Amino acid sequence: MLSELKRIIDQISRDRGIEKRLLIEAIEEAVQSAARKKLGSRREIEVRYNEEFGEVEVYQFRNVVEAVEDEQTEISFEDAKVLDPEVQLGDELGEKMENITDLGRIAAQSAKQVIIHKMKDAEREVIFDMFKDRLGEVVSGIVQRFDRGNMIINLGRTDAILPKDHQIPKRSFKQGDRIRAYLMEVRQTARDSQLVLSRTCDEFLAKLFQMEVPEISEGIVKVMAVSREPGFRAKIAVSSSESDVDPVGACVGMKGSRVQNVVQELQGERIDIVTWSPDPAKYVYNALAPAQVSMVMVDEDAHSLLVVVPNDQLSLAIGRQGQNVRLASKLLGWRIDVKSEQRYANLENPGYRSILAIDGVDETLADALFAKGIISAQILARSKAEDLVVIRAIDDEFAAYLIKAAQKMTGEMPEVVPVVESIQEDVSGDAFEAVQEDIPGEASDTAEDTPQEAEEMNDAGKIEDDQV
Repeated sequence: MLSELKRIIDQISRDRGIEKRLLIEAIEEAVQSAARKKLGSRREIEVRYNEEFGEVEVYQFRNVVEAVEDEQTEISFEDAKVLDPEVQLGDELGEKMENITDLGRIAAQSAKQVIIHKMKDAEREVIFDMFKDRLGEVVSGIVQRFDRGNMIINLGRTDAILPKDHQIPKRSFKQGDRIRAYLMEVRQTARDSQLVLSRTCDEFLAKLFQMEVPEISEGIVKVMAVSREPGFRAKIAVSSSESDVDPVGACVGMKGSRVQNVVQELQGERIDIVTWSPDPAKYVYNALAPAQVSMVMVDEDAHSLLVVVPNDQLSLAIGRQGQNVRLASKLLGWRIDVKSEQRYANLENPGYRSILAIDGVDETLADALFAKGIISAQILARSKAEDLVVIRAIDDEFAAYLIKAAQKMTGEMPEVVPVVESIQEDVSGDAFEAVQEDIPGEASDTAEDTPQEAEEMNDAGKIEDDQV
């Protein structure tokens, strides 16, 4: 076996890229450990690899004494003189040990474990040195196997792991498929995989565009920001350092060829390419595309934007389940509040604001009340519960609460209907009419609004609508 050792070392070094020095050190340490287990742990043993002959040589060192008490550490003067005629008492004598191949099963197993452990350490070091400078690059490999939802990708010299939460949903790869991913982490020491990949991070999208768009790799066009919901939709903001180069057009490519290559790699993920701007108002105008924007109000201190869009553009600006505005907000790093022109006009109306000031009323409920002609807190305070329950999400209990809250805020007197009704229950006929005559002005509160009063209230609603 030892005669073939040199060939084995050369082959492993060539195939796995491990330095010969590291392999030789591993073998020397393994043989030394095996020899100690076989010959005794107290022996002073030295192992050397003879590269010329491709052999491992084992030496033991013992002290020369007159009378031997410990055979592992001492040798008699007489025996020592046989090995070295010039030896003296008290010298340390080195002796080459023969038949080291016969170290016993346990010692050989121990040597094997040490060699494997050392080789794994050396291989990890080689992999780390090989990939540490490639951190942040897109690497290509082949799907090797699946492990509890994680993908094991063969990169040629080693395997990498693509965790489940870094895989794009909706489509799965199968064994043997070629795949590209972003090298997110290179670990120097790890029990599982040293290399961690990702296909869901924002940097992966930016790197794909860099690979597809020469202007980006040349530095003419720069990717300023990326926001993604992997597998569904993404936004990328780009700018150009040269006035005659359109950054969006460069990324789209002839007939959309460049962006389509990226979309295909991301398994159909929809990508919006927008022009970056240092002006937040102009930037959000671009970021909310394809929706049109009527007006933008900027709050620098709070890092927030109020964006007003045409009524028919509101759903487009917000996107499905808020996706468009959410991606735009992430792209800018600002909070974005989108309102329709109608709602913004309502917010400028004092009556609408008075309704909105009532605890428990949000803009959606205020819009619904406004649409029913309840155009101020004063009108709400004089409303009846049956006028409110026709609105979705308002039941009798909530209607009573809203009316009471409006009365408290505006100072309106509560209805006296319950008092009159209780009198009506106890008094009938002429007696009730006499009671009505004794309570002037109160009986009208128990009845429906007169046609003239209803018309006046409707006119008031029309006036408010015209103001809006």
